[in-house]
Amino acid sequence: MTVNAVRRTVSVIVPCRNEADHIEAFCRSVAGQQVPAGWQLQVLIADGLSDDGTRKKLQAFCRRDPRFVMIDNPGRIVSCGLNRCIEQAAGEFIVRLDVHTVYAPDYVAQCLATWQATGADNVGGPWKAEGQPGTAGVVQRAVAAAFQSKLVAGGALSRDLIHNGWVDTVYLGAWPKATFERFGGFDETLVRNQDDEHNLRIHKGGGKVWQSASIRSTYFPRAHKMDVFRQYRQYGYWKPFVMKKHGQAAALRHLIPGLFVGGLALLYGLSLLAGLAVSWMPVGPARDVAVWLMLGSSLLLVAGLLAYGAAVWWISGRIAREAGAELKPHLPAVIAAYHWGYGLGSLRGWWDALVKGRPDPSFGRLTRGAAAQR
Repeated sequence: MTVNAVRRTVSVIVPCRNEADHIEAFCRSVAGQQVPAGWQLQVLIADGLSDDGTRKKLQAFCRRDPRFVMIDNPGRIVSCGLNRCIEQAAGEFIVRLDVHTVYAPDYVAQCLATWQATGADNVGGPWKAEGQPGTAGVVQRAVAAAFQSKLVAGGALSRDLIHNGWVDTVYLGAWPKATFERFGGFDETLVRNQDDEHNLRIHKGGGKVWQSASIRSTYFPRAHKMDVFRQYRQYGYWKPFVMKKHGQAAALRHLIPGLFVGGLALLYGLSLLAGLAVSWMPVGPARDVAVWLMLGSSLLLVAGLLAYGAAVWWISGRIAREAGAELKPHLPAVIAAYHWGYGLGSLRGWWDALVKGRPDPSFGRLTRGAAAQR
């Protein structure tokens, strides 16, 4: 029996779509991943029917390196791509990677070691964001700095670069194949938040998720403020569908942006309705009540907006002192894009989940770069 015949396999799974500018560099980086002695690498990349040249480049790389296999993903979204890869994974351990992330050379090895040490049903590392250096990347650096801030992210442990321990979710994820046999694959009705939903399912089923600071990677976020807004509007939109499915939120922080934006919208609506009532009601007690309602709701609305603006300005200053003063002019808009995008998306998501009973297909579009405009 040869040495290769007794090797154990770790399968890397990757969803992608329209990544012609990045796919070759990504594949080269994965090909250089270190794996422990006795293990071999299998790389399954599910392409969502790309139309920008990604498929041609990916097919060429697969011909050069037989460890790489391209899989068609006619569903085009991440959850479908992940499931198509899992179906064909030969490994007893499965590691998910993303094209827009750079990985430490021992990323896969550390995932394996953490799983073997903890016995967790899912393991992963912290979500570290960085922007490209230099003046040209100043907005992306501001996006990354705000992303990393606990004050912006609501204290999410997945953004804590030194945390080791049990968590509700991790960035990307790595699983023994038995996890999918026990808890199922990813929900293909979800365009976003499929990883959060899967982790919630693991927790509700008695499983555990572990985050290790030794599993290191760097994510490059959106480089434009409107792309960030669109991205987080999608994240917010799909979260109510996860909550409806499970009857609970994975974490309280997921509810706050929607409640904040919804509260301000309610105050604005009350002030308008009260103003209309004042304009046609005759003088009397009822009109006096409408006046007080108009004034009260208007004052609370202005106070809420001023308080939020002051908090964002203060947080921007805190972040800029650590990440660079040149980021401060961009940080307020970036932070608002995160919060308002998520909040507005959540409100629309609750309407579609509870009233319409189905998602809007427009919330499945790509949000990165030129693809966001398609």
